[in-house]
Amino acid sequence: MTQKKKNIAIIGSGLVGSLLAIYLKRYGHQITVFDRRPDIRNVEFSGRSINLAMSNRGWNALKAVGIEEEIKKIAIPLDKRAMHVIGKEQYFQKYGKDGEAIWSISRGVLNRRMIDLAEKNGVEFRFEEKVWDINLPEAKVYTGETEKGEWIEYPFDLVFGCDGAFSRVRHKMQRRSRFDYSQDFIDVGYKELTIPANEDGSHKLDKNSFHIWPRGKFMFIAMPNLDGSFTCTLFMPFEGDVSFESLKTKKEAVEFFNTYFPNVKDDIENLTEDFFKNPTSAMVTMKCYPWSYWDKVALVGDSAHAVVPFYGQGMNAGFEDIFVLDEIIQELGDDWQRIFEVYQEKRKPNADAIAELSYRNFVEMSSKTADLNFLLQKKIEKHFAAKHPDKWVPAYSRVTFSNRPYVEALAEGDAQEKIMQEVMKIPGITEKWDSKEVEDYMLDLLK
Repeated sequence: MTQKKKNIAIIGSGLVGSLLAIYLKRYGHQITVFDRRPDIRNVEFSGRSINLAMSNRGWNALKAVGIEEEIKKIAIPLDKRAMHVIGKEQYFQKYGKDGEAIWSISRGVLNRRMIDLAEKNGVEFRFEEKVWDINLPEAKVYTGETEKGEWIEYPFDLVFGCDGAFSRVRHKMQRRSRFDYSQDFIDVGYKELTIPANEDGSHKLDKNSFHIWPRGKFMFIAMPNLDGSFTCTLFMPFEGDVSFESLKTKKEAVEFFNTYFPNVKDDIENLTEDFFKNPTSAMVTMKCYPWSYWDKVALVGDSAHAVVPFYGQGMNAGFEDIFVLDEIIQELGDDWQRIFEVYQEKRKPNADAIAELSYRNFVEMSSKTADLNFLLQKKIEKHFAAKHPDKWVPAYSRVTFSNRPYVEALAEGDAQEKIMQEVMKIPGITEKWDSKEVEDYMLDLLK
């Protein structure tokens, strides 16, 4: 579908902003990307990124613009979780069917690559240029050194807000009548830490696993990097008995890692150093509606729907926004008003669904993955799914290894959970979990 050439501004040069620029540039539009931060390609990484887990939806969006293979070169496939439970040997949980994997990728490395690719395609980036205001009806963007100082006005035909959970563009839309908005912080924060490579550059832990140390109210995770190191994240309450607030001295931090993460004790020196050096960051679920203003402005990615990172779907959902938006453009051509309406109607329910799923997965990963009943339930589900793949697709697989709507994954997951509650009540289920009786009962409940 051809489009009239437009002058388009994208606010935010992060992953979603740079991918959207690549998509829109294909239609011959003039694209300018503004970012208040310096060019990430010249910046040392600061220790607050959480490695990304690229899954089907993300790859799908990259494939559509021909950059999937290019990006796979900077990613590592993880086909299983490695569970580190105190008092037990490390054990593994396969993610999906054979060949199914999520891909560990450094946010900074990916972002640099995407900006390069966008620039190659003729996108203009304006770094360290702060957007302070937007005239929504006229799609004008105002930038300047400070909020109170002189501003420059840039006229555009369309403006896309890809400027994250605390979006300036959305902030302006919030002042309109009948604009719904909510933000919800969880009382758990995160801190990024590092496990360095071995002297010979190899990984200290299994490199094709997503490593989890579940500890009830808090947990530690590690994802591999290409250079042999692991980017780790400690998720923990801000306040309370075991919390960021309760660890004030180096001695307390060393004791904490010794007690709860005994198998990383060789790395405790640098873990405690990072602990006091790196910021403790907060996590927010952000919802709003509508996502667009007339035929002029639209929100994409976190600026429309920030989620907590426990399903690894934040970036994947943002990339899927772009993929869906592009399908609508191909169908509707030049009618931007209609394009934006259809886009938000299609994506909003799915954004709400992944927000809910991400929050639930936080509860599951931190407290349930070490719970015996929960593990038995998962074992039964897996056994049943292997025998009846057409009848039972686990919620995790629906979210991670398919492109079906998130709404569907949430609804199916809820239905499966109801069935499993009944199954777990069967007397002696621990002994006969893989019996014909249980299988038949589940088939029966599925009717």
